[in-house]
Amino acid sequence: MKAVAYFSSLPISQPEALVDVEMDKPVPAGRDLLVKIEAISVNPVDCKIRKNVDPQGQAKVLGWDAVGIVESIGAEVSLFKVGDAVYYAGDITRSGSNAEYQLIDERIVGFKPNTLTNAEAAALPLTSITAWEMLFDRLDINKPAHSKPVLLVVGGSGGVGSILIQLAKHLTQATVIATASRQESQDWVNQLGADYVVNHRQPLKAQIDALGLGEVTHVACTTHADQHFGTLIEVLKPQGKLGIIEFANSSVDLNLLKDKSISLHWEFMFTRAKFHTEDMIKQHHLLNRIGALIDEGTIQTTLGHHLGRINATNLRCAHELSESNKAIGKIVLEGF
Repeated sequence: MKAVAYFSSLPISQPEALVDVEMDKPVPAGRDLLVKIEAISVNPVDCKIRKNVDPQGQAKVLGWDAVGIVESIGAEVSLFKVGDAVYYAGDITRSGSNAEYQLIDERIVGFKPNTLTNAEAAALPLTSITAWEMLFDRLDINKPAHSKPVLLVVGGSGGVGSILIQLAKHLTQATVIATASRQESQDWVNQLGADYVVNHRQPLKAQIDALGLGEVTHVACTTHADQHFGTLIEVLKPQGKLGIIEFANSSVDLNLLKDKSISLHWEFMFTRAKFHTEDMIKQHHLLNRIGALIDEGTIQTTLGHHLGRINATNLRCAHELSESNKAIGKIVLEGF
């Protein structure tokens, strides 16, 4: 089968950073589905692993978001049948979706939304799971103690921010403040339903204070947490909740949380699959819920850039765009 892989960690400007390869077609067993890949999307995690995980000369296939058709199933599969159209965000411990075929555990797979094209659906899984788990599992934003939350979304125009804004507006009572710095990204988050937009390249506290909403009760920081950490503590209400999705570097002083008793919550959507948690199947149900919200017109796809077919040249372009931090919405490729 065709695939795109890398053999050593290289800057994306080098042609060898991602290359076209031929690999054996895998065979499903147990609860695995064998999915014929129709479309994928690229996330920052793809770039981070390419740059930081050196496969030492072995072919490593990246990619997690995928849409495809179930071609065959393992003996223990009960949720899907051959021919089903599915979408999913994958498992960081297994070979990725930048290939014609992929094995995936059925418990982290959902049925593709009926009203979306393959490309539109490929934009959703990883960021939808991340946003959902951030809002409801980590920040617990619908807890009765917060009858009228004020949610700050840092990086509102990115992949996670784009879906998180929509979920917050339709499934919570929160007033949503999103950050975006360029006019096109500000227009994007406004269109997705943000109540207010502030510029994260300018002092945040003064902008938020000027809105007259009172203190922020929850923060979902999707990017550059180290740069904003002190300010986020400053704008958060005492006993507020801060959610982040990145590693904290040595410049982040966690002691700043103590005075206000602010709780810090990490969201890593691969946790359930990586550790085979007992609630792993929640991601199956979550993706089906997202699909229902899409099909009923409550939320929309966050596809921002379609870069053509799935091959090494186009994937290098996708990684380059992702690393530029200028992508709006999700970056998608489709077909081999």
